[in-house]
Amino acid sequence: MPTQKTISEHRQRMDKAFEFLQHEFRGIRTGRTSPGLVDNLKVDYYGSPTPLKQLATIAVPQVDMIVIKPFDPASLKEIEKAIKSSELSIAPLLDGKIIRLNVPSLSEERREQLVNQVKRMAEQTKVSVRNIRREAIKQLEQEQKAKTITEDELEKGKKDIDNITREITDKVDSTITVKSDEIMLD
Repeated sequence: MPTQKTISEHRQRMDKAFEFLQHEFRGIRTGRTSPGLVDNLKVDYYGSPTPLKQLATIAVPQVDMIVIKPFDPASLKEIEKAIKSSELSIAPLLDGKIIRLNVPSLSEERREQLVNQVKRMAEQTKVSVRNIRREAIKQLEQEQKAKTITEDELEKGKKDIDNITREITDKVDSTITVKSDEIMLD
């Protein structure tokens, strides 16, 4: 049973690494404008960094525009400052109690940069998954040395960890393909 516990713990860590990648991908701009572009933008709200989605409603009324309506109108200036200091490179337009972001179309060169960024992020996730795999195998080998598991359980555990690693890296690969296609399409 210690083998299954070890495998289960390491599987959860690999799944978390993949979920983190998916979360990061939401903030990457694609050919379509999406609220995910600004959802997790940190705004200094009364001294604490708060995700924008907790401070305002975010809508996409047009293909090239994001509208942000703060719940607290007093936070308008802080939201504007967070957008200006972000890596979005989009100038916010204050319009009464809302902020409009006109999102320009991506150039071909910028699309290729974003695809390369997505591939780098995915490769970092794969490295994390492989490191988790290495830790799991090391832990299984230590358990076998301590005689808490048999040689057969060790081999089966290694095989299970390898299968999980392959499954997660395949998911990462398919996610890269989908995100790259989204970025390259208009």
